[in-house]
Amino acid sequence: MHSVSTLPSVVTVQAVAVRHSVWRTSIRFTLVTALLLGIAYPLLVTGIASVIFPHKAGGSLILKDGQIIGSELLAQSFTSDRYFHPRPSAAGNGYDATASGGSNLAQSSETLVDRIQGSIDKLAAENPGKPVPIDLVSTSASGLDPDVTPDAAYFQIPRVAKARGIGEDRLHKFIEQNTTSRQFGLLGEPRVNVLALNLELDKLQK
Repeated sequence: MHSVSTLPSVVTVQAVAVRHSVWRTSIRFTLVTALLLGIAYPLLVTGIASVIFPHKAGGSLILKDGQIIGSELLAQSFTSDRYFHPRPSAAGNGYDATASGGSNLAQSSETLVDRIQGSIDKLAAENPGKPVPIDLVSTSASGLDPDVTPDAAYFQIPRVAKARGIGEDRLHKFIEQNTTSRQFGLLGEPRVNVLALNLELDKLQK
């Protein structure tokens, strides 16, 4: 009588069992990871942030007379001579938070060169003899940078002072008071939030 080996069948069954085990483990791991890192962790961090930093967690919104008029994190267009102006924007049609981005034009682009030169000529005419700060003619990568350098704010003083009938020295001190210094004295550069500055400017004359 010849014996019949069952080893191949046993190996096949074991291989199938291992395959099923790997699939079950992978699916379970994916579900657990999604629940922990995709839902539980964001909710936890958001909850903690809402308690510790409620203003920032809420989008750093700015209120005026109980109405939301903007965010400290997003630039807005100001064209009146009575207000300080932000950096140029290539986001959508300009300062569009739904179309954040730069122009992606190279330094060799004639369109870019003409736009910058046009901005320089216009600003130089507003404040003759003063060098035009680079951030007043260049866009940020997002097109939504809410800040300008103190130099960019100081450059605009003659125009704003003339439009509002305020002394230039007074506006100079006003900008100093509304300039944010480097974080911890080391990180970043001094900056001026244009929207916040203009809101305080309106209060200055009340």
